[in-house]
Amino acid sequence: MKKIAISIGDLNGVGIEIALKAHNEIKKLIKPIYIINKFMLNQASKLLNIPIPDDFEIYEISAKFEIKPGIVDSKAGLYSFNSFITAINLAKNKKVDGICTLPINKESWAKAGIKYHGHTEVLRDIFKKEAIMMLGCSDMYVALFTEHIPLKEVSNKIKKDKLIQFFIDFYNSTKFEKINVLALNPHASDGGVMGDEEQKEIIPAIQETNKILTKNIFIGPLVPDTAFTSKKGNFIAMYHDQGLIPLKALYFDRSINVSLNLPILRTSVDHGTAFDIAYQNKANTKSYIEAIKYHLNYDKIH
Repeated sequence: MKKIAISIGDLNGVGIEIALKAHNEIKKLIKPIYIINKFMLNQASKLLNIPIPDDFEIYEISAKFEIKPGIVDSKAGLYSFNSFITAINLAKNKKVDGICTLPINKESWAKAGIKYHGHTEVLRDIFKKEAIMMLGCSDMYVALFTEHIPLKEVSNKIKKDKLIQFFIDFYNSTKFEKINVLALNPHASDGGVMGDEEQKEIIPAIQETNKILTKNIFIGPLVPDTAFTSKKGNFIAMYHDQGLIPLKALYFDRSINVSLNLPILRTSVDHGTAFDIAYQNKANTKSYIEAIKYHLNYDKIH
């Protein structure tokens, strides 16, 4: 049975509720190691009125602070970051087979003085590799060429050489036989009428990548407003909301987040801390369970 380190996420959010509620189901799939200490776990359990299972194995990281449901807080931010770093180190040192992360709050990280905007950026820095953020489920996966940057900066990031490297890394990480590449501009620019990124950067990148791979893996650029009508397939979006709005509209409960192109496998829930329902016993465990299952099915999927 695979051993998976569970980064506990922001304790002011829904992560710990999800971990406690789903434990009896996921322990049948993998051996979870929760990165949290007894003091914080007991406090969360009492607030939730959810008992701690006898076989809820923890890996302690020190800290004592008051959990404040639904509140952005530097102490909770720092604890979630330290939980994540500890999980990474366990994976790097082969103490676990992979990691699964529960949601963090980016504002809490910022208040704690953490320079990163999310999990993927941390992984890139630690492993010195271009981690790829892929989200989705068995019906649809979406990889993001650009992620957490202002929309006004996206067009300057669309460069042929960077696209080629991204395409090759994504293919090598997934072995998907058909990958749909979305255009940047409306109507894929209509031959350059509305922007020239398709003609100058995206189309040449697709053509050169397929030539390097000696097969036509990458298709496009597709017109974004009709690309998802089949509700299935593998996609590369040029920017965050282009890919994630349709994905979450279709498969919010089932979607997960996967970090590819790394020496370790990291999965995550595909939702945030849900501060508005924190400690109200309303959190949905579906995405978390799917994120755990991905560790079991990785070789089958790819």
